[in-house]
Order: sequence, then structure tokens, then C-alpha cells
Amino acid sequence: MPHPEPQGPLLDPVGRELPEFPVPEPLGSHGPGRIIALCNQKGGVGKTTTTISLGAALAEYGRRVLVVDFDPQGAASVGLGVNPNELDRTIYNAMMERGTSLRDVLRTTDIDGLDLVPANIDLSAAEVQLVGEVARESVLSRALRDVVDDYDVILVDCQPSLGLLTVNALTAAHGVMIPLECEFFALRGVALLVETIEKVRDRLNPRLEVDGILATMFDSRTLHAREVVQRVYEAFGDTLFHTVIGRTVKFPDASVAAEPITVYAPTHAGATAYRQLARELVARGDAA
Repeated sequence: MPHPEPQGPLLDPVGRELPEFPVPEPLGSHGPGRIIALCNQKGGVGKTTTTISLGAALAEYGRRVLVVDFDPQGAASVGLGVNPNELDRTIYNAMMERGTSLRDVLRTTDIDGLDLVPANIDLSAAEVQLVGEVARESVLSRALRDVVDDYDVILVDCQPSLGLLTVNALTAAHGVMIPLECEFFALRGVALLVETIEKVRDRLNPRLEVDGILATMFDSRTLHAREVVQRVYEAFGDTLFHTVIGRTVKFPDASVAAEPITVYAPTHAGATAYRQLARELVARGDAA
């Protein structure tokens, strides 16, 4: 009988050998948290989906996670079952009002180990008000000081712009994750974003590093998507995560259900991908 061909190593979409990312060891204690800003000035690239689903996956692995909704549209809040329009106090109050701390606006979620700082349209006023503030770029950083010791990972879901709110997130963060849609026009903005990150590192936050670029909405059947990922790899090398997030209708369905994909469809390929991303992040040393 012919012997079956030996299986070669698993490869990622750019042909790198896919490492085995082990399930993280349980933690003996929690904190201080590593702050990761999820940034891309282009909208609709999967920032909020990634923030929620990665946060939920890390919580599954026993990490204490805080999601900070830092977008006036409040999508991360909605995605975790909070109606932002009914809130009296949000991240805006913790940043802009003396006497209101982040603890006052924190909310637990239905996911064990995952908490939320919600946002709503009030936050858009902060962009204007911050212009006149002293040390206006570090207001979020000061607000997060209250809670950073309670969490292992703090994920900040940024709005799709490179304005003062995003600069606040970058000033507060240890690392940046850049979700990037697998479309050619999405590539154009990455250079501008990286330039902004470098300016913030030079002038405001020397510890800031790019944790990685995450290819989202990937469709392996199309040459276009494969070429975009290859182009990102050529430009940024191993900054590109091995994990890619496929395009699927399950993500919008999960958003409507106000649940992370790991809860809404736990066995779906999308949930599996975000768990792999969580393990990859820990294996890279970018999360505890």
C-alpha cells in the first residue's frame, strides 16, 4: 500500500510557517495592565469587532480585560450589550470632569473577566474641549491610571480618525494593533498612521510600539486579498500577525446580537481565529 505523503508544516497566507501558539498558562495574579490601542483612521476595517472578540478570547484564557470604547459612535458599547444613548456617565465624564474617576463609569459585561468603559456621542465634544486643556494629549492616560493595576490587558477601541482622541489613545498605550482590511485602498492609509505613531513616540510616549498589523476581512479565494496581504508583509515584515481574520457574515450577526463572536458562534472559524490571535498576542509577549 502506498504510504500517505508526510504533511508539511502549516503555512499562513504569506507562506510563513504557522507556529503552534500554546494555550496561555493561568495567571497567579492580575495587573498591571498592558494598554493596547486599536487604531486605523479608515473606518469599517474591523477595529471594534477585533476589540470585542479579542477581549472576550483573552478573558476566556483567564485574563482580566478592560475594553475602553473611545469612539463617539459607541460601537464597542453596543457590541457588548450596552445602549450608549441611555448612559448618564461615560469615558467622557471620567476624562473631562474633576471628581469623576474611571471606576465611576466602569461596567461589568456578561462575559466573565471582561469589563467595559462605555462611550457615546458626548465624547465628540471632548475633541473640541481638549484643545484648551493643559497636557491635552495625556488626559486618557491620567484617567486610566486609576484602574491599570486591576487588569492584565486594556484594549482601547479608537475612532476612525487621527485627531486628538486617537493621539490620547496612543499617548496612553504601550502598543498599537492596526486592523487592516484586505483591500488595496486600505493600504494607502497605513503609512500615514505609522507616521502618526512615530510622531507620538518621539514627542509624547517613547515606550509606544507597533504590536502588529492584523489582516481582516480576508477572503483566501480572491487573488486581490492574497496580494494585499503579501504587499503588507513586504512592507512591514513580521509586524504582520500570522493570524488573519476571514470575511464572514457571522461578524455582523454577532454585532446585532450584541455579543462577541466567541460567545455568539463559539465554534465558528471567526471565533477560532480570534482565540488564535489572543494566543499569538500572549506568545509575542504583547499580553500577559
